Amino acid sequence: MPIVTVRGLTREYQQGAVTVKALNGVDLEIEEGEFTALMGPSGSGKTTLLNQIGALDEPTSGTVVIDGKDLTTLSSAQLSDLRLQRLGFIFQSYNLIPVLSAFENAEFVLMLRGTDAAERRRRVMETLADVGLTGMEHRRPSELSGGQQQRVAVARAIAGRPALILADEPTANLDSTTGHELIALMKGLNEQHKVTFVFATHDPKVMEAARRVVELEDGKIARDTRK
Repeated sequence: MPIVTVRGLTREYQQGAVTVKALNGVDLEIEEGEFTALMGPSGSGKTTLLNQIGALDEPTSGTVVIDGKDLTTLSSAQLSDLRLQRLGFIFQSYNLIPVLSAFENAEFVLMLRGTDAAERRRRVMETLADVGLTGMEHRRPSELSGGQQQRVAVARAIAGRPALILADEPTANLDSTTGHELIALMKGLNEQHKVTFVFATHDPKVMEAARRVVELEDGKIARDTRK
């Protein structure tokens, strides 16, 4: 069974008297362990599709199924639990909590899950080492570079071992060298731990690294290329 199944997905917005179809009948399946890039110009629907898969927005019509669960049938509490237990998120603005250290930011999801302190520490220290932040555990976001902050965001996303990580323009605020390093890091995590990644991106570096590129135009899938 695919980890993600999207069928007939439509998302409409009202702009004054005009109805805009951000997504228009999208069908898509994502298999476990994929490293997939959603690409397309601004307004093509890629971020809207990512938000639908992440249960951050409701569809106008159609279905999104994660791990065999139809999101349209779940309550708000069940959707929140699904996001907490099964999904990880990486945003271009990092979304770290400024008053927390790198360690505390990375353990945040595990705390919400109620994981015991010893297990949290083991997982977080292991994960920070995986993303190259050993020795920086006690630094707050203001004491880290942009690339280091994004590494903390990656650590937070993967510390709970989610089934699926959704990344919205994760390299957008990084210089070229740091962006390359981050992509290599995420690809290594994908290959080593079989973490499934889906990116919404404009970055050619991400598209080059991806093993599958799904191109959207006007809310529809125009091309779906596997390498």
